[in-house]
Amino acid sequence: MDSLSSYWIFIVFLACLPFFSPVDARTDRNSIITPINRDLYHSSVDLMEEIEALVHRHPNKLNIETIESENRGYQAQVAVVTYCRDRKEDDKSKFRILLTFGQHGRELITSELALRILSILSEEEFLPKMDRKSLNNTLDKLIVKVVPMENINGRKRVEDGDLCERRNGRGVDLNRNWSVDWGKKEKDYDPYEENPGSAPFSEPESQIMRKLALSFEPHLWVNVHSGMQALFMPYDHRNTTPDGASSAKMKALVNDLNYRHFQGRCMTGSGGGSVGYLAHGTATDYIYEIAKVPMAFTFEIYGDESAPSKDCFRMFNPTDLTTYKRVLNDWSAAFFTIFKFGPQLLGLAKSEESKLATRCPDQPTVM
Repeated sequence: MDSLSSYWIFIVFLACLPFFSPVDARTDRNSIITPINRDLYHSSVDLMEEIEALVHRHPNKLNIETIESENRGYQAQVAVVTYCRDRKEDDKSKFRILLTFGQHGRELITSELALRILSILSEEEFLPKMDRKSLNNTLDKLIVKVVPMENINGRKRVEDGDLCERRNGRGVDLNRNWSVDWGKKEKDYDPYEENPGSAPFSEPESQIMRKLALSFEPHLWVNVHSGMQALFMPYDHRNTTPDGASSAKMKALVNDLNYRHFQGRCMTGSGGGSVGYLAHGTATDYIYEIAKVPMAFTFEIYGDESAPSKDCFRMFNPTDLTTYKRVLNDWSAAFFTIFKFGPQLLGLAKSEESKLATRCPDQPTVM
């Protein structure tokens, strides 16, 4: 072989090296995208159909309404399920709870939790070791409104393959679209993910949720997310918690939940002071500051910190049956602890026990 032929063979070899590189994107672990596990997760259509069937089977306990809104050609609808055993929804002596799930499209596990809670409320499912008599005594005192899937348009984008989509159907982050400190941008602001919209409450979904909260006047609000394990209280736009008796009650409740159900694994305190960044225009800050709901929380029910940044389904949702069941069981139990002790904390009911459980009073807590 002459030297010229050897030269060209060497050039071709160099040109082909990228195709054989061990860090090729096709084999790089960081490029692996976990698909939605259809064996574990309902589609948005199937989930709502199952909830509607549940309501149909228990008309004495549950009812459902669909609220629609439109802004500048963009339409949205939000389904609201109400649980009330005697159907007297105007009974102001009862403990009123508003729970919202699926505000971010990619957080599928949150809507699965909504279905589980509704199934337990209707008594088609039961938590392990749950005493039926104690459960009935608790449920008699409640009116619970559940929004199973606040951001159905964003959820459909996720189901169509955009697994990292958190925003609504026209690209607005619904948890930046509320009016408290709206539009402020931190140094780490991500204009794609955190788009706050053209104005506070520009989005139909936020308009619906504001109207619902103001008309229902809940004693307790929880906005349920995934991405980590946390029990957050206000504030998101500051790195502090509020002062006063209401704040103390919220701290007592999250501390009890953390050690009763999660062995202290959950981050607690204010969202702004604990998560590492400030968030402006959030729902929970509005609910607490403007709507004056006595106890307002953001719960983060699951997160896989080992997942690559682009593997969003795995990052925000359990991917195996064991973890999926554990998350739903643990967090369902936590919510029923809230249902039991919430009225006691606000002085709306006499305690069945001497006080809110404080089994770990000396455990350190991030506040």
